[in-house]
Amino acid sequence: MKIRKLWAMLLAAAMVFTLAACGPTNEEPSTAPSETVSESPAPVESEAPSPSQSAQRTHVSLAVLSGPTGVGAAKLLSDSDAGTTLNDYSDYLVASDNNELMSGLTGGTIDIATVASNMAVNLYNKTEGGIKIIALGTQGVLHILEGGGTENIQSVSDLAGKTIYATGQGANPEYILRYLLEKSGLTPGEDVEITFADPTEITQGLKSGTIEVAMLPVPAATAAIIQGEGQIREAIDVTEAWNDLNSGSQLIMTAVVARTQFIEENPDAVAAFLEEYEASINYVNNNPEAISQTIADLGITPSAAIAQQAIPQCHLVFISGTDMAPAISDYFMALYSIDPTSVGNALPDDAIYYVP
Repeated sequence: MKIRKLWAMLLAAAMVFTLAACGPTNEEPSTAPSETVSESPAPVESEAPSPSQSAQRTHVSLAVLSGPTGVGAAKLLSDSDAGTTLNDYSDYLVASDNNELMSGLTGGTIDIATVASNMAVNLYNKTEGGIKIIALGTQGVLHILEGGGTENIQSVSDLAGKTIYATGQGANPEYILRYLLEKSGLTPGEDVEITFADPTEITQGLKSGTIEVAMLPVPAATAAIIQGEGQIREAIDVTEAWNDLNSGSQLIMTAVVARTQFIEENPDAVAAFLEEYEASINYVNNNPEAISQTIADLGITPSAAIAQQAIPQCHLVFISGTDMAPAISDYFMALYSIDPTSVGNALPDDAIYYVP
């Protein structure tokens, strides 16, 4: 009998110690009974909780656009799925249309988004400063392709007398193409005809030979070259052609924007996002093979093979803070000179850029 009593006392002591050791180790109040808390020993020191375990992570409604605009964020989204990000992006959105992002940003359901750079200005003007640019994410992603297995087009001047099929009517691609042609001495509608169509139609035309020249963004351009099996080639990298103009402006096609109210209320979360977004871009640039399947799984590109070949053509960059205005302001002026409506009929002031 004494042995049984002694065993029961030892067992009870062990249970008390176990309950105390499993109690909460953070600063949140315990849900255990008050008498248990008061009698528990000090929490045992342990490693800091991972971001997925921390109650201090800020929830950020993040959205990216499928295609090259979202490629740079692929590692960040993958880390979010693994629960290892500094912020909580668990309900992130990969959208197929800029209008979906515009609606979410103006309606307050999206906090941060990657958008076409001219849309960033439109949002800023439309919301009277309610949206700011917090980073720039890609340079040009447009490429002029030549079908038929020929190599007749080596420069923009070689486009004279041609019909160029393109996507993006009323958006960045159209304005960029018109600017590039005009600065190269070609007048759209006179020296060069521009016909707009969807990427699938353009790719089929290049493959069949009914389309000789086209301008597509990656990854659509990459997919067309792969499917062409040697009959479709990249004739002009539009980013390089833009730089050859020596206009002083960089071709920046992606801007990362955030709601001004969210920035003001969550500056630490914005700083954490910028840190993670920059790391994501660097990872994607340096590890195209490793990240390609992730990009495809996220629905950003049609396949891993296309993603891997498209990454170098995306011209991914990370520009933030005081470096943004010098990098993109001249580009906004170029867009305005082609069509003022492309930037909401007004060039932005420097308040559009978020500088911590």
